[in-house]
Amino acid sequence: MSAPSLGPLSTHGRFDYVGIGQRPDYCWPDGARLAVYLGFNVEHFAFGEGLGAAIGPASPQPDVLNYSWREYGNRVGAWRCLELFDQLSLPTGALINTALYDHCPELVAALVTRGDELIGHGHSNAERQGGLDEAGERALLAHCRQRMMAEGHPAPQGWLSPWISESLLTPDLLAETGYSYTLNWCHDDQPVAMRTRSGQPLWAIPYPQELNDIPMIVARQMDARDFCQMIIDNFDEMLLQARQQPLVMGIALHPYLMGQPYRLRHLRRALEHLCRVRDHGEVWFTAPGAICRHVQSLNR
Repeated sequence: MSAPSLGPLSTHGRFDYVGIGQRPDYCWPDGARLAVYLGFNVEHFAFGEGLGAAIGPASPQPDVLNYSWREYGNRVGAWRCLELFDQLSLPTGALINTALYDHCPELVAALVTRGDELIGHGHSNAERQGGLDEAGERALLAHCRQRMMAEGHPAPQGWLSPWISESLLTPDLLAETGYSYTLNWCHDDQPVAMRTRSGQPLWAIPYPQELNDIPMIVARQMDARDFCQMIIDNFDEMLLQARQQPLVMGIALHPYLMGQPYRLRHLRRALEHLCRVRDHGEVWFTAPGAICRHVQSLNR
């Protein structure tokens, strides 16, 4: 066996290391220090095939138990979540599969009526994009933009890959097909400009894998009460940290999880806690696209 290489490890080359305390200071609009957004994942899954989160052991296809559990989110859970967001006057960044336009277009219309930002999230969460070749991945990114525009909606500025699945070329292809930011990377609490082969910057807007109901509730089997307490604790701590530098806090929610009545009860408590400080001027409740536009304006 040959000796291992002890030199620098392979790297993505997309951005340099800069510690959180070594960066320029700035503020969010109106002097806010903490930007908070809800990443509301509204997804559709093929019946009888493909990937999908599961509440119980996977069965041979058609896996009716897990398919119907996820579909509860579109039929009931999403609507209950939107009622709560309306009551609290909270915007969302809605991460949508374009398959929703065929399956439940009225749900997408409700998001648009609220003024929520529509963010590209693939055609279906039954599929990963990281295994596609370059032409196939480019076609997927272009299809999602074109379908949303064909429905009369603005071209999406942001993207979250289904299952956070990337190829080595994903950031390049996103920039080349007209996207301004990605939510795939969870490496920071501030937006970070990523290098692309075209020279067009692509912003990485922080997206959570801790304050995210799938890894916490499905993978770690955390109770909804504890997950929502995490939201409160994370918010309170980041509010203190944001006095030193501007920060971004995302909360990733899936309606088939948090739209279940007993979980929604806890989510209501957590979001009410966040909203109690809204009028103090330290917090900006927003969507990822507005965060991206703000940092773009600072870097012109």
